[in-house]
Amino acid sequence: MATRLRADARRNRAALLSAARDVFAEQGLDASLDEIARRAGVGNATLYRRFPSRRHLIAEVFASHMTAAVRLADQACEHPDPWAAFVGYLTRVCELQATDRGLAELLVTSAFDDDERLSALRTAAQQRAVDVLTRAQRAGRLRADFTWHDLWLVMMANAGVNRHATEPNAWRRQLSLLIGGLATR
Repeated sequence: MATRLRADARRNRAALLSAARDVFAEQGLDASLDEIARRAGVGNATLYRRFPSRRHLIAEVFASHMTAAVRLADQACEHPDPWAAFVGYLTRVCELQATDRGLAELLVTSAFDDDERLSALRTAAQQRAVDVLTRAQRAGRLRADFTWHDLWLVMMANAGVNRHATEPNAWRRQLSLLIGGLATR
């Protein structure tokens, strides 16, 4: 039976998760846990009491992000135009990466596949992404040789562009050029 947290413990946990979301978004998955605790207004001991390791904190923070990625693919699969759905899905995923460095890193690493929840969500997101691209291929709008692995490489490239480009929306230009090359003629 799960124990109920005291009100102050619930507040500290919520503050830690909020701070972690912000810090990971700004600095990536290797961000300082000391910085997270400082922004949450708690001590390091409180952070480690709630989240015994960086991995526990990352899993808790990014489970909701991965759930959102699954929902994005689900929405794209429901869109009546398979090509528009593919382009919209890819654009939204790249945009999420552009606004959240931690998520950008998480989407392209397998380092957290040993976490059951993140692994299950990643598998679901991948399966649904394959459904999105398969629909666009069946409609004759997406190159037939584009695979899940290619989509993963696009996300890796986008993460790199977001991390290293000096222009804030460089990812949009890269994506626009890429989409032009993926469309069938």
